[in-house]
Amino acid sequence: MTDAAPGKSIRVLLVEDAPTHGGELTRALQRDGDIRVIGQAAAGEASIKRVAGESPDLIILRISTSAASGQVFIEQVMARAPTPILVLSSRIVDRLSPEAVEAVVAGALGALPTPDRWTDELGTQLRSTVRQLSKVLAIRHPRGALSRNSARTAPQRGGRQAVVALAASTGGPTVLATVLAGLGGLDAPVLVVQHLHPDFTGNLVGWMARASALPVELATHDQIALPGHVYLAPGGSHLRLAAKSRLELAATPVTIHQPSADELFRSVAEHAGSAGVGVILTGMGDDGAKGLLELHSRRGQTFGQDEDSCAVFGMPQAALRLGALTTLLPPEQFAAAIRRAVALVGS
Repeated sequence: MTDAAPGKSIRVLLVEDAPTHGGELTRALQRDGDIRVIGQAAAGEASIKRVAGESPDLIILRISTSAASGQVFIEQVMARAPTPILVLSSRIVDRLSPEAVEAVVAGALGALPTPDRWTDELGTQLRSTVRQLSKVLAIRHPRGALSRNSARTAPQRGGRQAVVALAASTGGPTVLATVLAGLGGLDAPVLVVQHLHPDFTGNLVGWMARASALPVELATHDQIALPGHVYLAPGGSHLRLAAKSRLELAATPVTIHQPSADELFRSVAEHAGSAGVGVILTGMGDDGAKGLLELHSRRGQTFGQDEDSCAVFGMPQAALRLGALTTLLPPEQFAAAIRRAVALVGS
């Protein structure tokens, strides 16, 4: 059995940081007939121009030497010719391996281990991943030429302070950076949960700080959440909104994901109520769905990323099934939607 879809084939460009023979990988990719390898190139300026000229549906980047060279290639492609990228490396053990996380932070959509041999099972997993990622809308990398809208939202009225909460998992960093780049002058604090290994939170904060039109910092316990500032949850700790706009970090409850999107959304529901704005982005599983439902039930405004643009539709889909979402949007529309939601709080 195969999950290949009929119709137009998926065009894949193989790129490597060191030339090798890619015959076995090509055969594994093309086995079901719906994926076609259009060529093989070495990572560098010529391959970036080739991506721009041939517009493949997906790039597979094989990293066998320096991870840094792969990161540079990823960043340049996403800045100049945005294309979904899947990284393969023998150094990757799982999605929390340093090289996997660094690839995602640089702008890749996913990363897989390079096996000694492409067995039937591994080949099936590879093709399924290629089909999934090839459907994702690639967005220009924030380290490239993202524009930053500096227009301010309407001033707050009526004594209520809007609070924006964003949550993401698999594929989230690129989308988060796109959203934050469009929020210049927002008159509300922005609280962010991104599922990520604690060792790589610093890299994420650095990327978001470069991408965002608002100041970005790692959240600390008991600080005041100021309008026009972005606060990222540290790895291993839940981020919650507490009374009087204070932030709370906690190690409990012990959950699969720490920080947890559910914990963030529930706290915003409790302390901001109808002044809360919740956004759930791409990610595997259902974290955030129940918390977002609580916010929605208190008349907070809730948004989810649409299926076509998600690396994984799991989290938004779970929220949608619970009735926790009012609107599904692609990443490039979130900033405007958040601005409108914040303006409504003050009206």
